[in-house]
Amino acid sequence: MNVPQHVAIILDGNGRWAKSKGMPRTFGHTQGAKNVENICRIAWNKGIKYLTVYAFSTENWSRPGDEVNAIMDLLRSYLKTCKNTAEKNHMRVRIIGDKTGLAEDIQKSIRELEEFSRDFDGLNFQIALNYGSRDEIVRAVNLILKEKEKGILPGDGIVTEEMISSHLDTAGIPDPDLLIRTSGEMRLSNYLLWQCAYTEFYFTDVHWPAFTEEELVKALEHYSSRQRRFGKTGEQVE
Repeated sequence: MNVPQHVAIILDGNGRWAKSKGMPRTFGHTQGAKNVENICRIAWNKGIKYLTVYAFSTENWSRPGDEVNAIMDLLRSYLKTCKNTAEKNHMRVRIIGDKTGLAEDIQKSIRELEEFSRDFDGLNFQIALNYGSRDEIVRAVNLILKEKEKGILPGDGIVTEEMISSHLDTAGIPDPDLLIRTSGEMRLSNYLLWQCAYTEFYFTDVHWPAFTEEELVKALEHYSSRQRRFGKTGEQVE
């Protein structure tokens, strides 16, 4: 089986899964967080080198306050647990998104986790927090403009695709080969819009907390069955 180097996942359906069990939405988020660790381990065992998950978007702040607060508390707990998981599995963890929009204690935990896992050589695990792809691109363009003002813009001052890519949150990380979205929705929801220009998409009705190794294998088999060839730019296209 042709295993993708980089898999991105939109973790959708936590609340709906919990509702189907007669439980509050927060229970779904808790179980969804537990499943992330499980899928990280399985992904690495399958030969996947990069895994990026959409955990909290810039749009998610519009959810009910109690739910947002519960997610932030869960995030605080998860970042501590993730440090232990990273050490156990030699997993490098990076956070993408506008970290300045998160509480200071969460920012501190992120800095500590990223620094702690920086030299690990296992799975490269990216978590998208307070992330929106349009916001990411705008931030990247503004960084380039600041560099131009300071006279440190490389080359002849013309903005290129490579320049934009190098200023995105995912700089240095290969673009996703496969994007998976759980829970039946069939849209990108402002996730990795630039990076997914040539990505294969896989949609499943399974809610994220119920997404198992078997479901991941189905997605990998779908990817492997696709006929892909290289285009003029070197990117893989149909």
